[in-house]
Amino acid sequence: MFGINPKDLKKAMKRMGMEIEEIKALSLSIDMEDGYRLIIDAPQVMQIKAKGQPTMFYVIGEPRKAEPVSENIELNEDDIRLVMEQAGVSEDDARRALIESRGDIAEAILKLKGN
Repeated sequence: MFGINPKDLKKAMKRMGMEIEEIKALSLSIDMEDGYRLIIDAPQVMQIKAKGQPTMFYVIGEPRKAEPVSENIELNEDDIRLVMEQAGVSEDDARRALIESRGDIAEAILKLKGN
């Protein structure tokens, strides 16, 4: 991290009253205010604790495309494909319409077709 020996960084931060710890994570997801979820696969995550301050997290990684947050609606890949074919839209548009219609396939297709 930062081109500095991790042990030296840890010692320097400890002298400043801060603790740093690497967190091993397989993936990280962040729910955004706009209703999308940002997903980072294989991130490097550092947890930084400073006395009297909230815990901070430093994340390094390449984000995958943002996906609509599903609000606990389980989407079936066959349903997504059906909506894509019937409405002539992309996978993202079909997925978004299914989420907005709470999984109702007919409603999602009608909405996408403008009916």
